[in-house]
Amino acid sequence: MTQNVSGSQEGRGKQPQEDPDLLRAEIDRTRAELGDTVEALAAKADVKSRAKEGAARAVDSVRTSASEPMTEGRRIAVSVAAGALLAAAAAVVTAKRGRR
Repeated sequence: MTQNVSGSQEGRGKQPQEDPDLLRAEIDRTRAELGDTVEALAAKADVKSRAKEGAARAVDSVRTSASEPMTEGRRIAVSVAAGALLAAAAAVVTAKRGRR
């Protein structure tokens, strides 16, 4: 046995006496942490599920990207049509004023 600075004796491998309720609570916390760790490792090791998730993300990305050009194309078409309509209206107004 060895003596610590305070003069009390400590044996090898022995812990100071603790409250059994505190020990049980610590064991419960450790078990919960271990369970979370095991779940996280199992999720990382599940290659099939991870591949499916990656494929689903890729499909969503492609769908989003594919719909954006169509939306942009529609905006351009509407803008061109509106511009042509305004130009035609201006030409009609100018022609009518010139006849007077």
